Amino acid sequence: MLLSGLVGYVIGDFCLFQCYIIIGSRYGQLFMTLAPLAAALMAWVTLGQQMTQMSIVAMLVTLFGIGISVLGRGKHHKVSLKLPLDGVLFAIGAAICQGVGLVLSKIGMDHYEAAMLAEAGVPEWLVPFSANFYRCIAGIIGFSCLLWFRNGMAPLREAIHDKKGLSVATATTIFGPFVGVGFSLMAVQYTAAGIASTLMAMTPIIILLPSYWLFHEKITWRAILGAVISVVGVSLFFLG
Repeated sequence: MLLSGLVGYVIGDFCLFQCYIIIGSRYGQLFMTLAPLAAALMAWVTLGQQMTQMSIVAMLVTLFGIGISVLGRGKHHKVSLKLPLDGVLFAIGAAICQGVGLVLSKIGMDHYEAAMLAEAGVPEWLVPFSANFYRCIAGIIGFSCLLWFRNGMAPLREAIHDKKGLSVATATTIFGPFVGVGFSLMAVQYTAAGIASTLMAMTPIIILLPSYWLFHEKITWRAILGAVISVVGVSLFFLG
């Protein structure tokens, strides 16, 4: 669970926040549809789960959907990337870390669940949130070290006095690492990982309207089509 927190929270969230700054949350979440694919590859390596022909087709469909959204015509009608390359690389890194972290969480949570249920009176629904606590410990330690080496302690002290920013960050922490990740681990616990990952991969579609209302980001049919195709690709990967 600590290793999962290091990969998922520290490295993954660092890459995710960097890509948010560079390319925005809407495109960042679109690339996160690669997370279930990364999880499947990680499960293939660590758990011996087989990759089928449908899995390969689903990967190509998902990549096609992402390509529709982020690629456009450049000079001389050549296909070019509409987004900064560093932002795209951070987004891909975040997706890979989230997928790998999910598999590591599944492995750790199975052992943790067996240990907890061996004790009388421990409710089963509490297991994902208790397991997530260890991920949060790794996240706190990892980000503290990251801030220390990047000389980020002084800006952190200044940010604490920003009441509006601090309130938003607090709400993000509650709904993200606590409620969001806790429920995602609960979903993996109670249903097939593929179904849970597919439902969680619908974020690029759900985020379209909030990004329009809050940040006035233009929503094009190309972006909607790309997001839908990417989610369909993930669905084929696990449900086909």
